[in-house]
Amino acid sequence: MSRREENLNHSDQKGLYRTLAVVALPIALQSLIGSSLNLVDNLMVGSLGEAELNAVGVSVQIYFIHWMVMFGFTSGSSTFMAQFFGAKDLHNIRKTAGFAITVAMSVSILFFTAAMFFPHYVLRIFTRFPEVIDLGVGYVRMAAPAFLFVAINVPLTAALRATQQTKLPLYISGVAFLTNTFLNYLFIFGSLGAPKLGVTGAALATMIARAIEMSLTLIVIFGRKNLIGGRLREFFDFDKEFAVKIIKNAIPTTINETMWGLGTALYIAAFARIGVTEGAAVQACNTINNLFMMAAFSVGDATLILVGQKLGEGKLEYAYYLAKKLVRISLIIGICAGSGLILCGKPLLSLFDFTQTGAEYAFWILVVYGCTMWMGIYNATNITGVLRCGGDTRYAMLAEVLAVWCIGVPTAFLTALVLKWPIYFAVLAVRLEDVAKGIALTRRFFSKKWVKNVIRDISGNDTAN
Repeated sequence: MSRREENLNHSDQKGLYRTLAVVALPIALQSLIGSSLNLVDNLMVGSLGEAELNAVGVSVQIYFIHWMVMFGFTSGSSTFMAQFFGAKDLHNIRKTAGFAITVAMSVSILFFTAAMFFPHYVLRIFTRFPEVIDLGVGYVRMAAPAFLFVAINVPLTAALRATQQTKLPLYISGVAFLTNTFLNYLFIFGSLGAPKLGVTGAALATMIARAIEMSLTLIVIFGRKNLIGGRLREFFDFDKEFAVKIIKNAIPTTINETMWGLGTALYIAAFARIGVTEGAAVQACNTINNLFMMAAFSVGDATLILVGQKLGEGKLEYAYYLAKKLVRISLIIGICAGSGLILCGKPLLSLFDFTQTGAEYAFWILVVYGCTMWMGIYNATNITGVLRCGGDTRYAMLAEVLAVWCIGVPTAFLTALVLKWPIYFAVLAVRLEDVAKGIALTRRFFSKKWVKNVIRDISGNDTAN
């Protein structure tokens, strides 16, 4: 252990935990709220039947893929926002956020068009059951405007996080969660005189909640003179050279998250083709799993922010040992979260209206998720936190995409549709992609090739040591 690492472990340890709590806990709670929103949706719709639950499960896949595209490009942009914050360059943070919104909106218009005018074709990608498609069409079309709201909200939320204002997105998400839950109650079941819309009602509630979420974010930033707020033209004051720098870093993260999202959606497509019960079990388990996993992913987000700030300040060696400490913390959190998932599995599954067979399938799927969660958290911290904070996005993309598409997707279809394994064994086999990914990421971490300052050429500040 070097003297620098020893100093970090002893003198800076308390400060690190305190800073990590301030940055990561609000992100974790925001992720928990988002996952809880999906849980509430599925619980309410699931009470209508397994076909309805399956319909929502396949319908949200296009929104999940869109979210991953938004997250991917914004994550690549966040590398610059975090390092600009370390260099105390607010003007370039605004420009980065504005450029991210421009790209996100352009892409979201395409998703909006597909969902609004071609929902049948979208749903046929994910399921072969006509009754599920018929139920899902109304959901996909009703929630389509949410694509446009998310395109504005996600980049601005990333800017707030990069400047360590993580509590604000948490409060906004809390309001969106409460709104969505109340509107679900109204529109799914026709309560308090509202129309009874079933699956379509869940989509209407989500769309309205997303609109409110975006509106509150705009009010907080521009209406209350936030740190990153400014004149509108500052956000769109980027030139070609600036845009190319962002795109060069963000394209790999966008491909990374999009291909990961598509691959994950194809896992669902493979499992849902086994049968309606199996598809409903996987959908319920994914929702419960996200309660634990997405919150634990906050360590990766915090790593990008904290280590990226140090890289922007030019403290490259310190940044490396800080990242090492955070990766170790992610392993502990992953083990704890996985254990909690297994312990809470049966009580949470009892909230769903499953047949006895569906409940048995779901329980064993949760056991698989719980036992392998530490690998998922470890890999996510390395990809979304460590490699991206230093702009090493191409390697992160290759590690993720090759593992998912060369191992995960073929394994899902082979075990589910050819070998016809029980659903829980098929889910376990897919986790082989996490093993391969983890080996590649560990080697890259210790190579130190990701320890770079990426803003020097476009900020005008020579901050590298």
